[in-house]
Amino acid sequence: MTFTLDDLAGSGPLPEQDARTRVLETAYRLFYRHGLRATGIDRIIAESGVAKMSFYRHFPSKQALIDAYLDLRHARWMAWLEGRLGGSSSPRDGLAALPDALDDWFRSPGFRGCAFINGHAEAGSDAPAMTVMHKRALAARIEQQCEDAGLAGPGDVAADLLLAIEGAIVRAQMDGADAARGPLHRLFARTLSDAGGERA
Repeated sequence: MTFTLDDLAGSGPLPEQDARTRVLETAYRLFYRHGLRATGIDRIIAESGVAKMSFYRHFPSKQALIDAYLDLRHARWMAWLEGRLGGSSSPRDGLAALPDALDDWFRSPGFRGCAFINGHAEAGSDAPAMTVMHKRALAARIEQQCEDAGLAGPGDVAADLLLAIEGAIVRAQMDGADAARGPLHRLFARTLSDAGGERA
């Protein structure tokens, strides 16, 4: 099944969903749009349409809800990435297509940067563990793709590509997608050319 940017954005709560899912989908949308600190429990309860007692039965604290949101965001974002990496004819082509995939994300409605970078910046040393775990999982996946593509020094290549990805996300959030597109494409093309490996 292809995982799209619409799936990544989240649908918000739907009437037929159970109470836990309605709360989580509401939090997913509000936490990403407004931030972890700025989004209060009362607003999530009101917009999800569940009773306060039902909310706390499923999520005994705001932190529990934040952790569930970040877990869901991680699963959805990695599924979207996997779809874009695996949708090409070869591992190298998958890497080469990443700048366009990221550009699509940067231009999608409601783009607010990386939920994990934002969450880590908000919480600092008290940031949820998933803010770091997501980045480690992303690094491992990019390194695996570099190995599969037969690139020389795949760990170093992955580190360079990851830095380009993270920088582009922040640049797109601050200055818009156009500001990130050119530099990201150039950095990917140069890095992949220098690393050699398979050719399509």
